Amino acid sequence: MRTAFYISDGTAITAEVFGHALLTLFPAQFEHVTIPFVETADMAEQVKQRINDRYKTTGQRPLIFQTFVDDQLRQIINSSNGVCYDFLNTFVEPIQRELGVAPVPKTHRTHSIHEQSYDFRIDAVNFALANDDGSNLKNFDQADIILVGVSRSGKTPTSLYLALQYGIKAANYPFVEEDMQQLHLPEVLKRNKSKLFGLTITAERLSQIREQRRANSRYASLRQCQLELAEVENLYQREQIPFLNSTHLSIEEISAKIIAKTGLKRHKY
Repeated sequence: MRTAFYISDGTAITAEVFGHALLTLFPAQFEHVTIPFVETADMAEQVKQRINDRYKTTGQRPLIFQTFVDDQLRQIINSSNGVCYDFLNTFVEPIQRELGVAPVPKTHRTHSIHEQSYDFRIDAVNFALANDDGSNLKNFDQADIILVGVSRSGKTPTSLYLALQYGIKAANYPFVEEDMQQLHLPEVLKRNKSKLFGLTITAERLSQIREQRRANSRYASLRQCQLELAEVENLYQREQIPFLNSTHLSIEEISAKIIAKTGLKRHKY
């Protein structure tokens, strides 16, 4: 198995995101190793030795995805036995030519805290936690979006991701077994219908997820999952609520698709 290192004198988040995106294009298995905050020459030398040791052990050159601002640290890693891909400096020169402005390197600039963005995200996370699973319905009027769906369809993790990553205030409301006889929108959801976004999932996947929570229960049975999903999807269509099937999507993909479909304002930067 080939090893992929993600290394930076910052958080290494950029290296991870770009590196993972590239490697998913290839039908191969990788061991992923992330090393953030390599901020001194001694630390860089230690990482270089780790890369070289991996090469000796496996006989294969590790892939190195790096985003160093400090040129000295970059050169140390480049002198290792890995194959280095430098994301930042690949683009610096052509962008400099286009803008006519010289770059001013600064460690941690990409992920340093912007006060307003940080405040938005913390407020949004607190809001998502306080308004999870249909609690505090009186606060739903303040939501940017309200996710609806059956239990375990991905509402809570998506709400938290939208809050933490984008500063979006997301509440969520579950449709449970007791609702299925006469499924309708409660008054608070009717009042905020323009904010509603539905999640659905295949019955087979939902049953698997619920089985982990309540094994051998009616709640987790395939029949019950099929019944609930059919009722909820009919409601989406009847009330013209936009919705998304989350079965084969990551939380990141679900969130990005919701933002694209709704035009929600991000408070990320």
